[in-house]
Amino acid sequence: MTTQFYSYQPMQGHGLPHDPIPALIGPRPIGWISTCDTEGRTNLAPYSFFNIFNYSPPILVFSSVGKKDTVANAIATGEFVYNLATKELGEHVNTSSAALQHGESEFTLTGLATLPSTLITPPRIAQTPVSMECIVTQYQQLKRADGSLLDTWMVMGEVVMVHIDENALEQGLYTTARQQPLLRAGGPADYFWIEEQQRLQMYRPK
Repeated sequence: MTTQFYSYQPMQGHGLPHDPIPALIGPRPIGWISTCDTEGRTNLAPYSFFNIFNYSPPILVFSSVGKKDTVANAIATGEFVYNLATKELGEHVNTSSAALQHGESEFTLTGLATLPSTLITPPRIAQTPVSMECIVTQYQQLKRADGSLLDTWMVMGEVVMVHIDENALEQGLYTTARQQPLLRAGGPADYFWIEEQQRLQMYRPK
């Protein structure tokens, strides 16, 4: 039986009800990023174009379509905090994606409490089990293959402080599934989370 492929060039459009690429590369972790502007006003927003690169030091990267407040704040102050988005906090994550006027805080909108960071100014979310304080190391505007610039901005930050709820540790190991991290998986509104029964252990060959 011959496999039939639906093939298209992204520059010419996908011709489907919704762009499939965010679902093909998924599920993706959500970078729930808190920042402050130069006047100390807080901002909070989720980014599914997000991941971690490098072991030591760990480097977190998020990307924003449009130079939104999170990007502008991170560039201006050189700081941001990653907060773990969980299934339990899913409605807060979604609410924090609302478009607010500059200077309005998503912390106020969501009702989430804050905790002070240790080494940087932006606060962390009190209700999340994991937060990481980051110092911006690089940022850049993305571009097409032909060199033309996109209105998309990528920010990279070195993790300088990690906060883990001790209840999330079992014999010193972080229990990923127990925290039910919220994951984005394309489609207009599709999210997933991890369950313990989905775990598959495979050790690297020596």
